[in-house]
Amino acid sequence: MGFAELLDEVGGFGRYQWIHVTLISLPGLLMASQNLLNNFVSGVPTHYCSIPANHSLSNLSHLHQVDEKQLLKMFIPPDSSGNRLARCRRYANPQWQLLAANSSTNVSHLETEDCIDGWTFEQSDFLATTVSEWSLVCSLRPLKQMIQTIYMGGVLTGAIVYGSLSDRFGRRSVLIWSYLQLAVLGCSSALSPTYSTYCIFRFLSGMAVSGVIINGVSLKVEWITTKTRTVVGTLSSFFFTFGQMVLAGLAYWLRDWRKLQMVVCAPNFLFFAYSWWYSESARWLVLNQRSEDALKSLHRVARINGKSEMIDKITVEVLHSHMKKEIESARSTFTVFDLLRTPGMRRISICLMAVWFSTSFAYYGLAMDLQKFGVSIYLMQIIFGAVDIPAKLFALGILSYLGRRVSQAVCLFFSAAIIFANIFVPTDMQTLRTTLACLGKAFTSASFTTVYLYTGELYPTVIRQTGMGFVSTMARIGSMAAPAVLILDEVLPALPSLVYGGSAVLAGCFACFLPETLNVPLPDTIEDVEARWSGRRSASQQECVALKELKEAEESGLNAL
Repeated sequence: MGFAELLDEVGGFGRYQWIHVTLISLPGLLMASQNLLNNFVSGVPTHYCSIPANHSLSNLSHLHQVDEKQLLKMFIPPDSSGNRLARCRRYANPQWQLLAANSSTNVSHLETEDCIDGWTFEQSDFLATTVSEWSLVCSLRPLKQMIQTIYMGGVLTGAIVYGSLSDRFGRRSVLIWSYLQLAVLGCSSALSPTYSTYCIFRFLSGMAVSGVIINGVSLKVEWITTKTRTVVGTLSSFFFTFGQMVLAGLAYWLRDWRKLQMVVCAPNFLFFAYSWWYSESARWLVLNQRSEDALKSLHRVARINGKSEMIDKITVEVLHSHMKKEIESARSTFTVFDLLRTPGMRRISICLMAVWFSTSFAYYGLAMDLQKFGVSIYLMQIIFGAVDIPAKLFALGILSYLGRRVSQAVCLFFSAAIIFANIFVPTDMQTLRTTLACLGKAFTSASFTTVYLYTGELYPTVIRQTGMGFVSTMARIGSMAAPAVLILDEVLPALPSLVYGGSAVLAGCFACFLPETLNVPLPDTIEDVEARWSGRRSASQQECVALKELKEAEESGLNAL
């Protein structure tokens, strides 16, 4: 008999769990905004070289009776397509002859120079971004993507640091701190005076985002019953989906990077304020020799769930009897090396590393360059968010009926197939390419939903947070590597898609080697994991079965009488 049975006795998925899951899931509306914020905060406005300081377009337009767009042609050459103005070059001298209606001047031979007077940024899509404020264009364009890479580096660091700290200090404590850190440093980034300062604040904000996500997932999983994990895990992920559409609406409304940054970070002060209501994981409290605190938490849950009669029945002795094996295992100190020490844990960790990396790699490869689709960036963000809804409903269905392992592999293989299919679509068929990209993003999103739930079910309580932090670092590495792959299209246009799709196929193969966890109680010890992997029963499972058989025998005897 384990802790899962104890949760059923205090109300199962009752009123407390509804409130608990909802409050922890609400910040997900803005976690998606944090991860995709760079699309808008560092959006690249249409730009061209500023004209020489001794000229004024408004004055020249009055003198020559032509509009300003026509005048620009005498200062700025066309780009390689011939349809737009060049972004990084201007004529060394004004080309007055180009104003003539029948001019046949060969502009390719005219002398050009760099934008020595800076750039002019149009405000049709964005009023102000980090790109326009710090001129992160042309030779400085890599600095624009560097912001996202630095942020993801923070998320990676946070997964390592806060994953370990929460196993030591508790899920609730680290989660509360992460809310505060994100609120303070996120709002501070909106006031950044320089590019370097902004990058530092974004790095620290990324750490906090990681702390919020991994601790929120574990705190939810450890307070809900086995049979509700699938539905709760999938439905709560919809907060991330709606968050993507919320981001598009806020970005369209504000159009100023500082205001947008402030609006998506300030609500974390509210999350910090109400997070003190959360109960610490009773499992974690018992395993850290704080059984009295765990008992108080269970009594509180029972009272909120309307099971006050259980308060007198559940004592420290009853709690210990349910978690006897876990308490014995908790006497040992576990580190990240324990994730690779035993055969079962090693195989699980290696397979999950591949799945996390490829899912994030493909997801951010598609989601972090919305301007390439030739559609309004705000509309693309809404579409990319909306496709997650049917994708996650699909994930919920297959998770419930096919199990975790098959679901994980199917999502990865389908996303790979769609990415590969896009290679063969001509570039002029933009609508079809965009549609396929949305489908690919949908399946990678479904894969994310599955792996978050799956990972929490595969690792035992004594090392769950360390495991979550460890394997999710691969997701952060994937998100950092994804934008870098896009430059390979200069070598071969299809190469990025081949890399993204190939990675997903490889990860789908690794997913096939993971054990199934559908309707299986959460493992509490490494021994439970090894026993499940080998197909035998652990000591705690044998004891649970023996107690169940004894109870059935007693009931049969009473019925006979």
